[in-house]
Amino acid sequence: MIVRDSPSSLKLFFVVQGSVVPKIIGRIIGVALLSVLVLLIDHHVITLPHISIGAMGVFGVALSLFLGFRNNAAYDRWWEARKLWGTMIADVRNLGRNLSIFVGKGSERDHILSCAVAFAHLHRGFLRNIDVRTDIVGWIGEEKSAAMIAQKNPADAALRSMADQVGKLAKQDAISGFGQMTISQTLSSLALAQAGCERIVTTPLPFVYSLLVRRTTYLYCGLLPFALIESTIWFAPVFAAVVAYVFFGLQAVTNELELPFRNVQNGLPLDSMCRMIEISACEALGRQPPAALSAVDHVLT
Repeated sequence: MIVRDSPSSLKLFFVVQGSVVPKIIGRIIGVALLSVLVLLIDHHVITLPHISIGAMGVFGVALSLFLGFRNNAAYDRWWEARKLWGTMIADVRNLGRNLSIFVGKGSERDHILSCAVAFAHLHRGFLRNIDVRTDIVGWIGEEKSAAMIAQKNPADAALRSMADQVGKLAKQDAISGFGQMTISQTLSSLALAQAGCERIVTTPLPFVYSLLVRRTTYLYCGLLPFALIESTIWFAPVFAAVVAYVFFGLQAVTNELELPFRNVQNGLPLDSMCRMIEISACEALGRQPPAALSAVDHVLT
């Protein structure tokens, strides 16, 4: 995720980091060159069909509405994912407080909170399809790490381990019924947030809708030069390039926001949020917390 102050008006046009321009520059240049080719053929070879600029304007308004709706849907997914991870961070903090109230200091509390940290890392590993063994070994040990990673859903295995420990405390009458219910509700909230993230990562925006918008964008940018022949003449390539930047840029932004867990510049900083959970767990356990992750070259991962 890009973390930086808003650039000045002058720098605004030269900032590349976090921009979609590098991804769409080829298409922008292609539309501009197409406009030049259309103008040359129309002026020096044969008169080409001229499309009404008014008709293209109506077409453009319809396309912008489609792109806007799709972009809003993608941003909703990005923001929901951030809220789900915020819920998990709050739940781990609540878990630490509840354990201090109902369980007290001891190996049982240490085990449950350590599993909560492992849960966050294992969930991050699932969302990004990466190996997080080195991140959890220090919390739960090599043997338990291997056992959880071997499961089909490692993060859920960490939740089950926490639930088993709470059940063990209940059988030993080491926790009250109200305390058991409170901690169980916190674990349920963690599970709901996990399921919400899994829903986002496994259910992209409908392909047929994305395909329609993408085809329409290419069709519009391909026909635009024929509508600019009369109205803008040799300024047509510049105007077409600007329009292509807007439409292809919105399309590229949607593609980035649609899957918010990818480790890209505009993705969610899952590493940083897992570190926040580690800090909360260490402080609850009375340990020296690690330093919070900071942005490197304006990128927080």
